Amino acid sequence: MGVRVQEADFDVAAELDALGSLDPDVGAVVSFTGLVRGSGITAMTLEHYPGMTEKALEAIKAEAMGRWPLQGATIIHRVGTLAPGARIVLVAVASRHRGAAFEAAEFLMDYLKTRAPFWKKETAEDGTARWVDARETDTSAADRWRTGDAKAS
Repeated sequence: MGVRVQEADFDVAAELDALGSLDPDVGAVVSFTGLVRGSGITAMTLEHYPGMTEKALEAIKAEAMGRWPLQGATIIHRVGTLAPGARIVLVAVASRHRGAAFEAAEFLMDYLKTRAPFWKKETAEDGTARWVDARETDTSAADRWRTGDAKAS
């Protein structure tokens, strides 16, 4: 549980079991696992600024914990060079009710896609590399949490 930035892979089932056993009143554990897409790339390299990244993720986790009635939350984000199909990120939240769990998980992912201090570089099949920016659709999704369009349950 908590926030981790690491090169090593993670065990999704173990992480979800840990959240589900936090409190006997947990009625929902909602998770999202992000994978490296393989269409046209051979690798994705993720970089971060140690210390700063973890602090930013802790802050957004605290915001989610304050906005929704959560018993716990886990954010795990991998760094390093990853092959297509590899797990990149796990966001999981535990709550008494599913609505709060779904909203909080979506809020955390929207933040990670647009504001978390990670730098992503894709290596194409021809060996060229390019840095990846957040898409406009990701930014629009994240903006709704600021404007109050999406309200906490």
